Amino acid sequence: MDLKAPLPDLGRVGVFSWETVTRPAAEVRAGLRRIEELGYGAVWFPESRGREAFTAASLALEATEDIVVATGIASIWARDPMATAFGAYGLAEAHQGRFVLGLGVSHAPSVQRRGGDYTSPLLRMEAYLDSVETVSNPLKDGPTPPVILAALGPKMLALAAERTAGAHPYFAPVAHTAAARQIIGDAFLAPEQAVVLETDPEVARRIAREHTTGYLGLDNYRNNLLRLGWTEDQLADGGSDEAVDAIVAWGDAARIANRVEEHFAAGADHVALLVLSEGDGFPLDDLEALAEQLAISN
Repeated sequence: MDLKAPLPDLGRVGVFSWETVTRPAAEVRAGLRRIEELGYGAVWFPESRGREAFTAASLALEATEDIVVATGIASIWARDPMATAFGAYGLAEAHQGRFVLGLGVSHAPSVQRRGGDYTSPLLRMEAYLDSVETVSNPLKDGPTPPVILAALGPKMLALAAERTAGAHPYFAPVAHTAAARQIIGDAFLAPEQAVVLETDPEVARRIAREHTTGYLGLDNYRNNLLRLGWTEDQLADGGSDEAVDAIVAWGDAARIANRVEEHFAAGADHVALLVLSEGDGFPLDDLEALAEQLAISN
């Protein structure tokens, strides 16, 4: 597999959707069709609970016509390299090259639940890419799916730029986007940005802390923020107001759009919006308001 295969056009703004892996299939189909109608260029989704990555990707691709579907990410601990390569080839061929294979090393607790050993994740990723790279496409004239890496630290970012098409940082502030761009050079950079469409600071930060509390307990995310100059005290108990505000953009649509533009000014090629709300389903009203503010169109 050509790990640096050209990426399809993901547009400037996409959606990071937990709903794609946790909601009933009929709701996922309807939600993703509406996201596509709103003009978002890509839909991203995780692999830590709910549907496994390739099942979710197949569902998303079958439900839509043009939007790019990207794993954000498929865990390298979930399947062997050959299974990953063959699955990616199949999705890319069946859906006009709309599939992007995002790979990541996940986190120690998730890997331990799978019975794996999280020792030396960078070396594990290097070896995994070595194996994926040796797998040829068995589908005649089928497209090669592009690969990107979930990357936060300097070494993983450098590996993403050296071996793949780019990087997809998650749970990182604008300052990280700027630092990542310096490391990866011209490679593709697509940070995730969590947002809360709420102008009341107390309500917005309460919703935001429901998101930040769990992630700040994971070493990879906390260490990334420590490298950027945050202190342990600022990251305790779900994060200080300053830390929460750096990770989660909140306010009206115009204020959130400003945060997106800050990522672009810092070097992002694409920003994936993770809309946080108190609802259970796809946050389509919020995504519609943001699409209008960001002047997204098909």
